[in-house]
Amino acid sequence: METATAQRSSAVDSNNRAVAAEAIVDLDAWAESFESAFARIAGRFRRAEPRLAARAWLLGVLPDVDTRSCWQLAEQAGHRTPHRMQSLLAEAKWDADAVRDDLRRYLADELGEPDGVLIVDDTGDLKSGSHSVGVQRQYTGTAGRIENAQVATFLAYATSKGRALIDRQPYLPRSWTDDRARCRAAGVPDTTEFATKVTHARRMLTRATDAGLPAAWATADEFYGNHRGLRRDLQARNTGYVLAVARNHRVTLPDSVTATVEHVARRLPSRCWNRLSAGKGAKGERDYDWARVRITPPTDEHKGHHWLLVRRRIRDGELAFYRCWSPTPVGLATLVRVAGTRWCVEERFRAGKDAVGLDQHQVRTWTSWYRYTTLAMLAHAILAAIAARERTTRPDSPRTLIALTVNEIRHLFAKLITNTVGSITHWLHWSAWRRQHQRHALTSHYRRRGTPLHSHPSL
Repeated sequence: METATAQRSSAVDSNNRAVAAEAIVDLDAWAESFESAFARIAGRFRRAEPRLAARAWLLGVLPDVDTRSCWQLAEQAGHRTPHRMQSLLAEAKWDADAVRDDLRRYLADELGEPDGVLIVDDTGDLKSGSHSVGVQRQYTGTAGRIENAQVATFLAYATSKGRALIDRQPYLPRSWTDDRARCRAAGVPDTTEFATKVTHARRMLTRATDAGLPAAWATADEFYGNHRGLRRDLQARNTGYVLAVARNHRVTLPDSVTATVEHVARRLPSRCWNRLSAGKGAKGERDYDWARVRITPPTDEHKGHHWLLVRRRIRDGELAFYRCWSPTPVGLATLVRVAGTRWCVEERFRAGKDAVGLDQHQVRTWTSWYRYTTLAMLAHAILAAIAARERTTRPDSPRTLIALTVNEIRHLFAKLITNTVGSITHWLHWSAWRRQHQRHALTSHYRRRGTPLHSHPSL
């Protein structure tokens, strides 16, 4: 079973290949894309066992499984127990940051363009307990309110070819960093100190730009755009930005008048507004009215060109504001394109969670979180790269079909390439294994609480 699983990504039978070819899907090329991507990180695993487990893990997250727990992934991979998957995430010797760097280089090769855009945002995963690293009651956009959640900051990369996540950092609230015993229990290094999400963003942007990732622009929402230090970091690296700012953000106009951006926008004459699309959405072009105003930067930021960009929603006039900078003159359409790109990170969060279980990490420790998240990002990046190649090699898709999306490629990849039918013995073995360990956990809980075991119908 395991030998067949290890070879399944390239074992596309002739019947499937013929049917796929008729449907204009090159399964062999997809399998080769997976193997090429995995080859980039294979050297990070010195021993064969974690290397094979990592490959099986990446293939295992693609099918439609209930969850991406180590139990489920091990069952999908044909293993007899989850120990190898658990060891991969917790004990095996490999550097998740080195794999992250390989992922970034991979995406630069597959999706890279000189005018690429770096996008910063954070997302939260709701949790029921208190032991997972970074968990506390805090605001998360996932729920839109304060919940018991684990929050992380991410960096995405977007070009006309595609988009994917390239960096990640879990947020540790002060309730964690001030409690060293709690941090040690979750495997957080003693050298880790409290850092804001803006600090995470600055570090990730610095890593990406210093690594030479082709990106001319950066964008983020107002939580990050209001921070002057982040804007200065980007200016120092000649990376233009279109950063959302709050309506009470103050700017200085060329006539030396200082005012809030909302006040400036309300006084703009009608001739300043231009209707442009911020990009294609699910229901067509995302048209808005846009205006830009040249602003005077602080005395120590005279390099480059500074603007205030204002977006006005057509149906109700709602305003949004962006502080912009570029080392060279650019047109309004360019600033609008970058501003519209920011929503790509929201799409990547949804796609990452739906397609590869980015939010299904049933792990508690610092190291396991980094490893799970990095591998999930790589799995999603592989799908994004395949989608980009499909658009390049097969630009003339039938007019009755949309282009292959990341989710559709994942679905086909899982069904036609990674799908392995296990024996009845295999599935029954896993049923018995789960029930045995669930009984052990239930027994432990009852004993800890001093509850009679016979009071539970399953015992």
